[in-house]
Amino acid sequence: MLILECPYCGIHAEETELHAGGQAHIKRETVGADDAAFEAYLFTRANPRGVHLERWRHVNGCGKWFHAARSTTTLEVFGTYPAQTLTPPDDIRAAITAKHPDWSFEGWQGAT
Repeated sequence: MLILECPYCGIHAEETELHAGGQAHIKRETVGADDAAFEAYLFTRANPRGVHLERWRHVNGCGKWFHAARSTTTLEVFGTYPAQTLTPPDDIRAAITAKHPDWSFEGWQGAT
């Protein structure tokens, strides 16, 4: 059973109390994007074996969306953080790289 902590209300909720929203931190295409880029934005998602950043909604609680960093192979949760956060917080990045030193995520490496 996957248990995630809602970063807003602090409740540890089972996955049955949450709703998965897919991949987090998706780069949205601009108005001038060509059809192929817009199609990729709509339909192409990462489905990695290992660390993944996902969107979740606390349906049976506060109702807010948040992000979770977890392993898709072991279900280990590295942490959760508000959905308005553009990159994973430093403590979550440190927890991930401590266990998976070769792991990288486009968009957050080198972020300040």
